[in-house]
Amino acid sequence: MTNATQKIGFIGLGIMGAPMAGHLLEAGHTLFVNTRSAAPEPFASRATVCASATEVAEQADIVFLMVPDTPDVEKVLFGEGGVAAGLTKGKIVVDCSSIDPIATKAFAARIAELGCGYVDAPVSGGEVGAKAASLTIMCGGDEATFATVRPLLEKMGKNITLVGGVGDGQVCKVANQIIVALNIAAVGEALVFASKAGADPAKVRQALMGGFASSRILEVHGERMIKRTFAPGFRISLHQKDLNLAMQSARSLGVALPQTACAAQLMNACDALGHGQADHSALVRALEAMAQHPVAPDAS
Repeated sequence: MTNATQKIGFIGLGIMGAPMAGHLLEAGHTLFVNTRSAAPEPFASRATVCASATEVAEQADIVFLMVPDTPDVEKVLFGEGGVAAGLTKGKIVVDCSSIDPIATKAFAARIAELGCGYVDAPVSGGEVGAKAASLTIMCGGDEATFATVRPLLEKMGKNITLVGGVGDGQVCKVANQIIVALNIAAVGEALVFASKAGADPAKVRQALMGGFASSRILEVHGERMIKRTFAPGFRISLHQKDLNLAMQSARSLGVALPQTACAAQLMNACDALGHGQADHSALVRALEAMAQHPVAPDAS
């Protein structure tokens, strides 16, 4: 099932989905796609654009999903014109969205009743990683189904791990989003502090990149904060959703996540300030508002 003429479905051609699906297209696979808006190139001319998710599932052997949130996945799978209506025994659904782990297990059970496989495979790396095919992909599912879809995942990412059973990929993604959010907040606080103290934040970042404080977040998002380049690679509104998942899961598990709660409130503050559609590095704007001092002036 992994030859170059494999029939692949891909639903959701947004900031992340389009480059991910594009790598499958470039690898020679036959693609059947469905997205909420008009299909962009190269899909409009080189893939089969389907009128519904059902049509995608009817044509493809493996169907990928890359949509924003838990209700979106449920609608795409089980709503009118959904994937489930087009599945036949032996097909596989791979959900690359970042959604609720508990809901994921329920969705997988319903797909299993149709005689089909399910892998949750949320990704990390943002738009840059999607375009470079260097995503980290965290998977949940049985080993045989994972082995079938892994060659396809390898076209989209570099660090691909079967974490455990269905839902464990989503658990891993929530953990990832906790770490990323706290790091963004830490970098933001450090740069706001340095700038208000009168130091050049660009030079401070340069110095920190050579020490123990160095991180991918300091490298990429620290630069965004200084250069004021907040065009979304991963939107604050989506990170809000992921941190909400973390807090909901923590409550059900009886786990305290105090720093995650703080980061979630900073995301909420950014959204309230009108920055919900900006890149999540714009979390620094909430810190800047409290300090009444920007890391650097916005471009005129």
